[in-house]
Amino acid sequence: MTVKEPLVLYSRADCHLCELAATMLDVTGLDWRTVDIDTDPALADRYGIHVPVISRPSDGRELFFPFDETALLDFSAGV
Repeated sequence: MTVKEPLVLYSRADCHLCELAATMLDVTGLDWRTVDIDTDPALADRYGIHVPVISRPSDGRELFFPFDETALLDFSAGV
């Protein structure tokens, strides 16, 4: 049995869109964890103002906002 790694929510503090993305992830019931891009200069350089971003660790694909719950579920499933 293969264990799926949780999705990664790249976000930053005081980001209302990041909070919305976290809520959507909770609503979908997907397994996820958050990474604050401001704790890593390389991530802050990479994403800048383009958060929230969802990453699928299994293949490195990313989903940039805007997205909805259906898009999150499709993304998680590899669609």
